[in-house]
Amino acid sequence: MIHLDRVALEIKTVGLYDLILQDVLKIADKKRVDEDEILEIIEKNPVILEDYKQLNVEYNLSNIHLRNIELEGVQEEHQDAVREVNENLEYLREIEKYTLDFEQSSTLVIIFSVEFFVLFSVQYFIVLLDLKEWQLPIYAVFASSILFAWLYAKKERKIYEKNNLIFQRVYAETLRMIDKLESEGVIKKSDLIIEECEEHV
Repeated sequence: MIHLDRVALEIKTVGLYDLILQDVLKIADKKRVDEDEILEIIEKNPVILEDYKQLNVEYNLSNIHLRNIELEGVQEEHQDAVREVNENLEYLREIEKYTLDFEQSSTLVIIFSVEFFVLFSVQYFIVLLDLKEWQLPIYAVFASSILFAWLYAKKERKIYEKNNLIFQRVYAETLRMIDKLESEGVIKKSDLIIEECEEHV
């Protein structure tokens, strides 16, 4: 469901992907590349595509480059299948954030930020407010916050892993359904491709 021509064009022209472009240029050993060369490099170096997809998810941009299927004009016998495909596409967009590695997710960044704030507060209370006699209870609170953060991170990691598996299953299932609808002449997949990201325009 990712449109590789769009990927190549965006890597070449959109500033967001400059670091990926630098990797592509390094692999090509050139100062400039065109979209065909980028596509060749992506084919031989799948990590480039993975970096692109990961960057999109980090910036809340979808890697699902297909729009929903218009129900208008679809024969009655295919409408349920089309509705299911559309529901799946919406669901995939919704849970796409879980395809990120948990270690690179914003959730983990938030957990670390909160812990840093708690540590700063501990130091503030002990040193600046001269609460040395309360040092042990304050450190106990800090230690319990670390335990809570660790347990919360463990729970969130499981949510990421579970939803990532769901994403992979629904993604494969939706692709099969789209291919089936295309083989039955209900849709043309090429008509559903989103050629450019509105956020980049």
